[in-house]
Amino acid sequence: MSPYSSHSLTVSPSRSRAVCCSWWRDSAGASAPSPIRMWPRERGRPGAHESRLAMSEPGASADEVDVAAVVVTFNSTRHVAALLDSLPDAFGELRYSVVVVDNDSTDGTPELLAGRTDCRVIRASNDGYAAGINRAVNASPPAPAILILNPDATLDPHAVPRMLEVLRRRTGAGIIAPRVREEDGSLSPTLRRGPTLGRVGGLSFTGLPVFAERIELPGQYQTEHEVDWAVGAILLVDRRCFDGLGGLDESFFLYSEETDFSLRARDAGWATVYTPNAGAMHVGGGSGESATTHTMQMLNRVRLYRRRTGGVRAWLYFGLTIVVELRRAVLGDRRSWTTLRALLRPSTRPPQLGASRALLPT
Repeated sequence: MSPYSSHSLTVSPSRSRAVCCSWWRDSAGASAPSPIRMWPRERGRPGAHESRLAMSEPGASADEVDVAAVVVTFNSTRHVAALLDSLPDAFGELRYSVVVVDNDSTDGTPELLAGRTDCRVIRASNDGYAAGINRAVNASPPAPAILILNPDATLDPHAVPRMLEVLRRRTGAGIIAPRVREEDGSLSPTLRRGPTLGRVGGLSFTGLPVFAERIELPGQYQTEHEVDWAVGAILLVDRRCFDGLGGLDESFFLYSEETDFSLRARDAGWATVYTPNAGAMHVGGGSGESATTHTMQMLNRVRLYRRRTGGVRAWLYFGLTIVVELRRAVLGDRRSWTTLRALLRPSTRPPQLGASRALLPT
């Protein structure tokens, strides 16, 4: 999942520039921009966000952080403050850092973030969600775990220690997904099965959940278990897993980057594990998409499947996607007409996915 507005996707030529809201000290004693939370219980609960950040002790090592939280914003003024406000209770006693990469927002998001003392903000050109996450990770202090967050999410108290406990306890676990709810409190079905030919549009044509990528069976959200992948709004990732895979694939720009990452992690021996014991809310979990973002999502699904299979199977997946989008269009989804045009005419595809004249998206 991504933080992008459904109304605008633009790429800015502006250079990255950092606005540092607080500081940590590296092992040599030199100051470096990145906040580290130190929240001993005896100090009591802080008040407003301006006073929540406690500086690291002089000479503290940059590796004295348990989790590095990373966020990518794009016109996120409506939600990002609530996310940041939820983090102290969510992390509890853990030491952590927060780096926010803003992908050239024009709604005042950078100015809002610059007024806070609980995060480091990097203002960047809009090179996509995956690029923003990679940039944030690279700017974070060393940590054994990375917490990837959408700006329209909030975490429940103690959510991060509970996710971290699963990551440490389960042999081979590389990605931990929490239980997510919608804004109205209902369950957000964030667990997914891997892409197959039968799941391209099997649910649409048969009505049978077994043919769906999205897992909606309530029982699947009641116990801890491994899954193929989970929506990337809130994911805790082992740093060795992240580094071993080279981070997120930036060629996707938006959508499918978490699918690709989780499947590559599985190929490398890392498991994605769901835990019902850590909770979060994702406001965007049920939000709609623009024609552009829907098109990008469908194209990236085809691109991902082609990269993982190739040959005749990729062409079949492409053809089935066209059939599914045609059905949606006929049934009244106007976005699907735009998607159909992009599937059949490469020149009309979103430029953020890279210029290619090949009919089968690459």
